[in-house]
Amino acid sequence: MGIFEPYRAIGYITSEVPFSVQRLGTETFVTVSIGKAFQVYNCSKLTLVLVSPQLPSKIRALSSYRDYTFAAYGSHIAVFNRAQQVDTCSGHSAKITRLLLFGEHVLSVDIDGNLCIWNFKGNERNRGPIGHIKLDDGFTPSCIMHPETYLNKIVFGSQEGSMQLWNISTKKKLYDFKGWKSSITSCVSSPALDVVAVGCADGKIHVHNIRYDEELVTFTHSSRGAVTALSFSTDGQPLLASGGSSGVISVWNLEKRRLQSVIGEAHDSSIVSLHFFANEPVLMSAAADNSIKMWIFDTSDGEPRLLRFRSGHSAPPLCIRFYANGRHILSAGQDRAFRLFSVIQSFILMLCVSAVLFDCFLTSDSDVALSTVATTDQQSRELSQHHISKRAKKLKLKEEELKLKPVIAFDCAEIRERDWCNVVTCHMDTSEAYIWRLQNFVLGKHILRPCAQNPTPVKACAISACGNFAVLGTAGGWIERFNLQSGHSRGSYLDTSERNGAHKGEVVGVACDSTNTLMISAGYHGDIKVWDFKGRELKSRLEVGCCLVKAIYHRYNGNGIFLYLSLFLFCRYLYSKLDVIQLVGTCLLATVADDLVIRVFDVVALRMVRKFQGHTDRITDLCFSEDGKWLLSSSMDGTLRIWDVILARQIDAVHVDVAITALSLSPNMDVLATTHAEQNGVYLWVNQSMFSRSSSVDSYASGKEVVSVKLPSISATEDSHEDDHGGSNANNQSVPSEASGLSTFTQEQIPGLVTLSLLPKSQWQSLINLDIIKVRNKPIEPPKKPEKAPFFLPSVPSLSGDILFKPSEPAQDDDGMDIDEARKTKNKGKYETPLIPVSKFTELLHSCVEANNFSAFTNYMKGLSPSNLDMELRMLQIIDDNDEDDGDDDQDDVETKPELVAIQLLFDYFIHEISSRNNFEFIQALIRLFLKIHGETVRRQASLQDKAKKLLEIQSAAWQKIDKMFQSTRCMVTFLSNSQF
Repeated sequence: MGIFEPYRAIGYITSEVPFSVQRLGTETFVTVSIGKAFQVYNCSKLTLVLVSPQLPSKIRALSSYRDYTFAAYGSHIAVFNRAQQVDTCSGHSAKITRLLLFGEHVLSVDIDGNLCIWNFKGNERNRGPIGHIKLDDGFTPSCIMHPETYLNKIVFGSQEGSMQLWNISTKKKLYDFKGWKSSITSCVSSPALDVVAVGCADGKIHVHNIRYDEELVTFTHSSRGAVTALSFSTDGQPLLASGGSSGVISVWNLEKRRLQSVIGEAHDSSIVSLHFFANEPVLMSAAADNSIKMWIFDTSDGEPRLLRFRSGHSAPPLCIRFYANGRHILSAGQDRAFRLFSVIQSFILMLCVSAVLFDCFLTSDSDVALSTVATTDQQSRELSQHHISKRAKKLKLKEEELKLKPVIAFDCAEIRERDWCNVVTCHMDTSEAYIWRLQNFVLGKHILRPCAQNPTPVKACAISACGNFAVLGTAGGWIERFNLQSGHSRGSYLDTSERNGAHKGEVVGVACDSTNTLMISAGYHGDIKVWDFKGRELKSRLEVGCCLVKAIYHRYNGNGIFLYLSLFLFCRYLYSKLDVIQLVGTCLLATVADDLVIRVFDVVALRMVRKFQGHTDRITDLCFSEDGKWLLSSSMDGTLRIWDVILARQIDAVHVDVAITALSLSPNMDVLATTHAEQNGVYLWVNQSMFSRSSSVDSYASGKEVVSVKLPSISATEDSHEDDHGGSNANNQSVPSEASGLSTFTQEQIPGLVTLSLLPKSQWQSLINLDIIKVRNKPIEPPKKPEKAPFFLPSVPSLSGDILFKPSEPAQDDDGMDIDEARKTKNKGKYETPLIPVSKFTELLHSCVEANNFSAFTNYMKGLSPSNLDMELRMLQIIDDNDEDDGDDDQDDVETKPELVAIQLLFDYFIHEISSRNNFEFIQALIRLFLKIHGETVRRQASLQDKAKKLLEIQSAAWQKIDKMFQSTRCMVTFLSNSQF
């Protein structure tokens, strides 16, 4: 268990596994693999509609049929009905490489040449494979295909270059094709009978007639590499699309037998799938570069154009940072792309802050209370680098050659987003820095060139708090300031004792304080210097004594919110730990040296205030929390450590299998984003301290002990936490969907909180205005009686609305007695029950009162429609009510009339729910409807009046608690808005 729990990974679009396309109604969906899970996109706009749970190992093959998805992992096949796994097929002893949907069967092929046939529609689905075929020795299957109109027949392609035709019904080989002496990499059936297209590793495409074993035409790729994917057009155009390992898509005209068009640089990696949509001039492609693209053939010259696409990083990100108050993440990767990912946060986060300070919190049930992070992949995008595709096509170059080199460092300022460029980036081995405008998601027109006389690569950058200036540090020790609006230089920082400028060697970090008073820089040779920001004069310097490799500055350390949150430490450490108080309001600079020690310096007092040791390998990144209390560090040893700056100790440490290369903590401190070596996605972790009932960090932090954890899963439904022995944490609850929030939240209600019912607003509001709705929906004309009424069996009335047929004979019990008579005998001595059917409503109410647990009754009422719930309450109205008020017989009336008993029990239910603060808005609407119907009955019965008075007292106390909470929240919002950040 740690402070940060795995939540989910973002930025994954597809992998090297071929996708599966299916059509449901008028919509087309594509299922793609993303490692251990799969995603389903709606092809109309390529919107994500479904993410599956995690499987034990990586998916190797996919196939889909309607709502069912078949995913092969290892030697097993998982069967999903939408996102729910309903079955697992186990029959192979080796890894499965191919899946093929064949009518009501699924065919699976493993690396040992075994074919298993599975029935997924009948009762034999759970009994193992219904058939098995062992392919010949020396025949290694590489692809599988079903020729159109060939009954029970499939074609295998092999790595040896030969093909075989098999009958899966008789389990016999029908024909052995001679092949082409080159490994077959793909095979697809054409709309024409008996014709298939075969792609080989030598770059040739063979259009072959399998009935007569004759070659029709052969195409050859101009680019080197194997043919990895093929697809025939079905909209009447004689086109064949082929994809190669170089990322190029070639379109061939089968009538003219020549190349029609080439989509150069369609993908940055090998193409794994191609698919022409049925009767549409649209081609879908997917590649191992983590992208899906759709191309449409609607131009006059027949050339395809890009219709829509979804993509992520094709290479691991190098640096990340939260932006827009934690709503977005900026990410730069080795693929030379600069991307923005969306992380939408709800308003509940503000109430979390109020809960910490005022001990009152309004939430909407246990799951939704922690749904503060919900990703919207549709808003993620890559920042434009000025028409790379057009420029590459015009210059006949690859897009990779025109893109900027990978970003090694960047900084951003949100204050000037609407005015001019607000992001500056440093690139690998580049002597210029580039600026970006995030409002338009484009590269700026100005290029910043520090020290034009002696250019050296830019290594560090920072934007001032006002958003007007960018400070750049180079590998030659030069530091220069630029105006972001004009791109002009505004002077350099020079040390008269140095020959080359500001530092002897490389500048590893620069930073500006929050008031544009100081500029801090750190050099590789261990010198930290403090400059006057405006006058560019050296004010002071500090020698560390060892080489520095990284330095970060906490700009907002001295603001009001930090002082407020640290106020409670004053009395505790006033006499025992005076050094803690000295940290409040200081300007902290954290540095990483080549001795793997993290040192924290006070740049105003010019002294080292903290020293942290524990990492055993190169430290990759550092990050301060927004309040300055925590310092997070990651290392190539696979650990993430959290240091308490005030207490000068390590409070938590976790170990992951893949080393963290970059990290960033959101300004609200609720989400931590990390990138990892050889991983193309961004991983999100949730801060438990934001949602835990315990006020002490020690209750869930590991201290000096290192806890092993798994990486966050893509679907956020896997139990990712492991204990010290590597086992799964059974108490860590999973979430069924990405909108459900955090996976570690307890189902027990936190004391003092008010929970909502999660019902749609229209449902509980309709209870209040049901009379108006009925009048509005009243039909203008009465219903007409049918001319010939159908014959019905005799039935009996029921409150549920279901048709209950009248039995031919009265039901009897085991002793031969009529059940109705036995019920009357059993109830003798109690009140006489009128001859009305007993509803499930009253049965549940009585049973829940006896068990003192109203959860089942609440769930039943929440499942009723407003009109049905109104009917259930009206059925409790008094039958044969007397107009005379007889106070002496009040208790006798309660005992003899079951309606009064039910009304009393409803009062008990309301009192219990209001006291426990459950389903608050639903109970309020229900009480209003209840009093509207039974208010007169309550007025006449003294026992019911006592219940009503008790309910009034509890109701008033609950509303006073809510009013106090809202007042506290408004005070907190005002305080935050008036604070210095």
